[in-house]
Amino acid sequence: MPCCFGLCRQRHRRNGARAYRGGKKKETYSRQKEQRITTLKRLLTPGIPALEKYQINRNLYQEYKKFKIDTAVFYASQNQEIAQQLNRQDLLLASQLQLTNLYSSLGKFLEAEQLLHSVSSKPIPRPLLADYYEAKIQFYEHYATNSYNQSYVMLIRNYRDSLLRVLPVQSVRYRINHAQQYVSRGDLKQAQDILLHLMKSSKSTEADYAMITYLLAHSYQMQNRSDLAVRYYALSALADVKNAIKDNASLQDLALIFYRKGDLDKAYLYTRSAIEDAIFCNVKFRTLRISELYTIINRAYMEKEGRQKDQLQLYLALISILSVFLSLAIVRVYKQMKKVSRIKEELRLSGEELIRLNREISEKNLHLSEINAKLSEANQVKEAYIAQFFDLCSTYINKLEDYRKMLNKKANEKHLDELLKMLRSTSVADHELEGLYKVFDNIFLSLYPNFVTEFNALLIPEERIVLKPGELLNTELRIFALARLGITDSVKIAAFLRYSLSTIYNYRTRARNKAVVSRDDFETQVMKIGMLPANS
Repeated sequence: MPCCFGLCRQRHRRNGARAYRGGKKKETYSRQKEQRITTLKRLLTPGIPALEKYQINRNLYQEYKKFKIDTAVFYASQNQEIAQQLNRQDLLLASQLQLTNLYSSLGKFLEAEQLLHSVSSKPIPRPLLADYYEAKIQFYEHYATNSYNQSYVMLIRNYRDSLLRVLPVQSVRYRINHAQQYVSRGDLKQAQDILLHLMKSSKSTEADYAMITYLLAHSYQMQNRSDLAVRYYALSALADVKNAIKDNASLQDLALIFYRKGDLDKAYLYTRSAIEDAIFCNVKFRTLRISELYTIINRAYMEKEGRQKDQLQLYLALISILSVFLSLAIVRVYKQMKKVSRIKEELRLSGEELIRLNREISEKNLHLSEINAKLSEANQVKEAYIAQFFDLCSTYINKLEDYRKMLNKKANEKHLDELLKMLRSTSVADHELEGLYKVFDNIFLSLYPNFVTEFNALLIPEERIVLKPGELLNTELRIFALARLGITDSVKIAAFLRYSLSTIYNYRTRARNKAVVSRDDFETQVMKIGMLPANS
């Protein structure tokens, strides 16, 4: 269905850009091909069997035939010699047919014709008939490019009919040639149906995909459907780039379409790329054909560049005139800006002074907030501990009175042994000490409920403290709980917890060594546990 002119131009730009992006990766795909070739060449070690060398040379021929034709000729010629040494007529014919195709591409039509005559004079095995007919077709297609004659077109059709008779009907090779036969006879709809069906089952990285899309593009170009022609030429060109195929026609035809559309930039770009490929591959008939097109496009491109240079000179003259007016305006603006600059400088100095004063006020406020937070925390601690102190004192007075009465009773009842046993025993003191620690733990955790979690956060994960069931604090936590309350003197901590001074020192040292923060900063961080925010 025909599209409007604007939509067609958008599609042309999109498909042209797609081909251009693929072209930028051309060197990458060429390097990949050269790496494959290098891998194959490494297999050509001295002393390998002749038949094995023939197979490797054939693989190298396949890699080079659309990449560097001269090198492909070298390996095909080597295989011709190997086949003669092995006295293998089938291998000799295969090599000669390969050389025929290469000579046709190189423009060596006399050599190609001699080889074809040599091949046709011998019985051709059925497996090689398809290659023979394709060699004939390629010879006349290339020859007709230099010297067109309607009789060559008929010969090509006849040989393609012969080719179709020997190819398997379901093969891709058969269907591509079948489509080409329809194109040559002008039955484009039949050709397009075959090619579109083939395209669905082909991968874009396959060499056949490039041929399929090229034939589709060519058929649409014959119908003057340039939007579809551009699309499929671009897909064909991308497939050629991905397969590092230098003997290609898609870029050339794509350039011609863009030239006719007036897009000289893309036409020039694609023509230059196509001629570089043809020269690299040494495909004579393509080099000659592209050179003619390149001359036309290059001349048009240079004329366009000339017009653009003239326009540029005009624009430069206008810009020069505008620059004079702009310079005068700048001088005036500069004077005004100097005046404004002085005012701005005065405002800047005033602003800096205000910022400094604000910073000082903020620092004072922050300091006062910290002091208030500490005072608030100290008051909270004092209130809690004073209340608990009086309660604890009252409890211990009652316990002492009960203990005195019990001792007095033992003395009055003359139970001296029991009395001495009770006086010598430390169980009461130990029990009371345990009770004291429990009271301390409860009071402390009521003030700092997250102390254990926050303390563990200061330790490396594998050294964090895990309390036993029913345990509120252990010795290590009590040491730093006392430190959090402001009792940092190890002597006082040792007296309260009834440990030696060295034991307390060792506990504190071990904890610093297990810290995730700096050893010197560890106890400072402990003092901040549970601290109220400065703004509270």
